[in-house]
Amino acid sequence: MFIGTSVTATHTNRPRLSILTEKPDYVPLTPDFVFYNYTQTLDHFNYKPESYMTFQQRYIVNSKYWGGSNTSSPIFVYMGAEADVTFQVSVSGFFEILASQFHGLLVYIEHRYYGTSMPFGSKEEAYKDSNNLGFFSSEQALADYAQIILNLKQNLSATHCPVIVVGGSYGGMLASWFRLKYPHIAYGALAASAPILYFKDLTPENGYARVVSNDFNSTSETCYKTIKDSWGEIDRVAAQPNGLSTLSQIFNTCLPLNTSQELKDNLEHRYKYMAQYNEDNSLLTFCNATNNNEYVLNKVMAGYNAVYGQLCNRVSSYSRSKDFGWDWQSCTEMVMPMGRGENDTMFQAKPFDMVNYTKECEQVFGVTPRPYWAPIEFGGHDIKNVLNKFASNIIFSNGLRDPYSSGGVLENISNSIVAIYTQEGHHCWDMHTPMDSDPEWLIAQRMAEIKVIEGWLATYPHP
Repeated sequence: MFIGTSVTATHTNRPRLSILTEKPDYVPLTPDFVFYNYTQTLDHFNYKPESYMTFQQRYIVNSKYWGGSNTSSPIFVYMGAEADVTFQVSVSGFFEILASQFHGLLVYIEHRYYGTSMPFGSKEEAYKDSNNLGFFSSEQALADYAQIILNLKQNLSATHCPVIVVGGSYGGMLASWFRLKYPHIAYGALAASAPILYFKDLTPENGYARVVSNDFNSTSETCYKTIKDSWGEIDRVAAQPNGLSTLSQIFNTCLPLNTSQELKDNLEHRYKYMAQYNEDNSLLTFCNATNNNEYVLNKVMAGYNAVYGQLCNRVSSYSRSKDFGWDWQSCTEMVMPMGRGENDTMFQAKPFDMVNYTKECEQVFGVTPRPYWAPIEFGGHDIKNVLNKFASNIIFSNGLRDPYSSGGVLENISNSIVAIYTQEGHHCWDMHTPMDSDPEWLIAQRMAEIKVIEGWLATYPHP
């Protein structure tokens, strides 16, 4: 009953789930998780001499719940995304629930150029220049997964076992795309919080920022107005004599501010982070703290301290770096245009500038972005018609308080391509480890996903 509809419920604290640049500590994996390395082909699509080079790609297998190949029990494959695969295991506890429910084998595959799965022997060499990074793409990653899955099934004499691929965020995008590109390997896909439509001319560029703004506004209108008013006040103070020093004192920064933009970039990043994940109910914590002050900048600082502590060593503005794999991906095929106009969000106007974006990517990596490639390669335009004609067995799950849901699939496409979403959920909440404190709407969302997968497996054409 939650397929293609929304559910209203109360808000509770959540298990941690963090973006790549802010990964929390996580517990070591139990002995049930066994590590392997697969000798992977560097280039699946060309026949140059270097194409035949190989590297060691890491994957993890958990057979605790598996019914075995003789029973044709399913194989659940987690599509590794932009992080070390062990981190992704630690934040995707629902994946184990699927295995226990269906007596499935669990397989987690690390994405090339992340974790220890480094071509050319080391991260330093892999990230050395655009020649070495040129083999770093989603298409190559999907081919990697296909190779490993087929090899694993052969080694386990499990060629007739159905494969269901699962992923969250970018990994969710990969899961849906894998089902489209390799339907002979994956029988179905669960794509959680997968913004497959957040590309040029498909989704309004202010979609992300508008959801962030709505999250704060629905938490507290006063808090929302405080943030919106703070940008002009920061600019006003910065323009005064010794204004940057004053801002450094107000926000108690560990390092002096060089520009007011450093401060604004940092605050913007934190607001987006809170809205995307809402870890430990950080939205409400922040807004409650701001409401206990009078001066607008003191309000903002109080909220920041309540969630993060002192604004220490966090004043530098973001810039692209060769150390981060996602920067390379976003400078090549994963170009997600994010901007906003005047007064359409709680942020100052900042339209997406493809010219400067391209210039920055060319300066850092020596490559020119291809903003239209992902929708061409995987489909995007007229997505409902395309998927209805050529696809099946995909779940797109979302929480509408997740800013990335603005680029997600939010309506049923067919009987087997379904959208399961909730009004209250944030980024990948349904992938978290289930807890006794989970609200009813989250429990219902997961149960709806299980029910759909159960239907797929019931109709799987066993030999």
